[in-house]
Amino acid sequence: MLIIGIDPGITGAICFFENGELKDVIDMPTMASGNKNKKQINGSQVFNEISFRAKKHKSENISVIVEQVSAMPGQGVTSMFNFGQSFGVIKGVCAAMQLPIYFVRPAKWKKYFDLINSQKDSSRVRAIEMFPKFSAMLSRKKDSNKADAILIANYHINNQEKST
Repeated sequence: MLIIGIDPGITGAICFFENGELKDVIDMPTMASGNKNKKQINGSQVFNEISFRAKKHKSENISVIVEQVSAMPGQGVTSMFNFGQSFGVIKGVCAAMQLPIYFVRPAKWKKYFDLINSQKDSSRVRAIEMFPKFSAMLSRKKDSNKADAILIANYHINNQEKST
């Protein structure tokens, strides 16, 4: 069984669990988007990363768990459009690959790991505690998105019937 956890967004991440064991976590693949050093998700590379790890699994033995995101107060129209576009790329890639997608709200997985009202870095600390072999891959503050992807997938593994 391959469980793919995704923290969507330009600075998001993707993790891969095989048979309940964390195998890899990567930053969200991105590419340049026009001018001003803007980035966008590289859908082709997302496809490649998932395909590479999924080739030894039957599609019915693969699940993709994506954080269910929505608009947040205070975010600008352009940033929300870009975030929604990133979310759509992930959904589109998974749909084209015919992979089942499950969504989990941030409040659900954060409550499960006792991270409600905690600092952003708390998820990184929690992931390192749970998966110490991956501490080097989670060593920087900006790796909190990798930690989020890991915890999103781990939440699903531990609560499969509740996260649909």
